[in-house]
Amino acid sequence: MSEPVLEIRKLCVDYGLGDEAVHAVRDVDLTLHRGEVLGLAGESGSGKSTLAYGLTRLLPPPGVISGGEVIYHPVDGPPVDVLSLSPARLRDFRWAETSIVFQGAMNSLNPVHKVSTQLLDVIRAHEPGTTRAARLARARDLLRLVGIAADRLDSYPHQLSGGMRQRVMIAMALALEPQVVIMDEPTTALDVVMQRQILGQLAELRERLGFAVLFITHDLSLLVEFSDRIAIMYGGRIVEEAPAGELYRRALHPYTDGLLHSFPALRGPRRELTGIPGSPPDLRAMPTGCAFHPRCPRAFTPCDAELPLLGPPGDDDPGRAVACWLHPAAAAVPR
Repeated sequence: MSEPVLEIRKLCVDYGLGDEAVHAVRDVDLTLHRGEVLGLAGESGSGKSTLAYGLTRLLPPPGVISGGEVIYHPVDGPPVDVLSLSPARLRDFRWAETSIVFQGAMNSLNPVHKVSTQLLDVIRAHEPGTTRAARLARARDLLRLVGIAADRLDSYPHQLSGGMRQRVMIAMALALEPQVVIMDEPTTALDVVMQRQILGQLAELRERLGFAVLFITHDLSLLVEFSDRIAIMYGGRIVEEAPAGELYRRALHPYTDGLLHSFPALRGPRRELTGIPGSPPDLRAMPTGCAFHPRCPRAFTPCDAELPLLGPPGDDDPGRAVACWLHPAAAAVPR
């Protein structure tokens, strides 16, 4: 495994203050290594997007970071505590070191400005000393990088297809060659053919430029093929983490197994889609013990009373972690 580029340690994010606060992200530990793709999956409302906006300090009110650390490791220089950056330093940090492709990205472009204006604004804001000619040349290169003809710089967003707008947003995220790109469900509104093209191109760009990706989606089938590692989130916590191939072949947490059986296999014999009964938990009134136990087909005595902790399931499973009482070696890991 390569060296870490982003470490999230015990991150907690709340909406509101005091006794009425909703705990949307709870004690999340994640490490993104340089050049890898880390997938983050879970149902809607599990805290995935809140985690992304929390670690980039883009939380809208009343969201607040109530605990934890986010440590960024630049290529050169000492580690940076993102949560303690001043507003001026944070402005320099965003897009240059860490960029984000927002959920609903193809609707994130300003409809009354040309593509060129929006790309040039990003470059000019962070590299004010460059000339307009140099910025235009850079913008053309960025469009070519994502497979769009350079003459599309003069187009307005409504003149582009959904896939092309998505590619423009990816080009904008890569404009300053960041080390970390966070993608929050960037292909949700696209058809499966366009999803495949976008993900294939993103994988090619990752190989060429060497950036790391935190890819957030509710579609686990996308992550199995595209990611190096996958973390599963439920009720604001990480409940399982494993290499993508290992997680697909042998899910340890019943929630992960339910997600894997919620989409049909493209190859092999037919199998019944079982899905997951019930609904995600209400974050304002979380169940005691394991948050998944009211929906879990394998729940037993400790599940409804004691919270399992994320840890390695055993010596024979390197690189894996799970929070489930079915694997007591992991569940008994102290905080």
